[in-house]
Amino acid sequence: MPKLLGTTGLIVCAVLCFSIPVAKAGPCSEDIAQFEAAIRQSAGNPNAGLTAPQSVGAQLGWQPTPASLKQAQKRLQSEFSTTMARAKRLDAKGDRTGCSGALTAAKRMYIL
Repeated sequence: MPKLLGTTGLIVCAVLCFSIPVAKAGPCSEDIAQFEAAIRQSAGNPNAGLTAPQSVGAQLGWQPTPASLKQAQKRLQSEFSTTMARAKRLDAKGDRTGCSGALTAAKRMYIL
């Protein structure tokens, strides 16, 4: 009986091991992971965060309102999330050039 349990255990283990999907890393996976880790680590840094070029209105001397600031922050967060999602999507497809470009664009949006 113990011999049968041992054999059954080996068969079950082999089946489970071969049925586990192999995680394939894309060409930018490591860079994306490092960037996301750096973002998480910068959470306590008041100088870190999303940034965007100065608007034409600001260059003309117009003062932002709380509503316009909130709207700009919301738009920037959306653009950043979209860019990171694009980098991950291209990484999953194995597109090194596209992934690197999207990740570079995301890094330009975030000050660490």
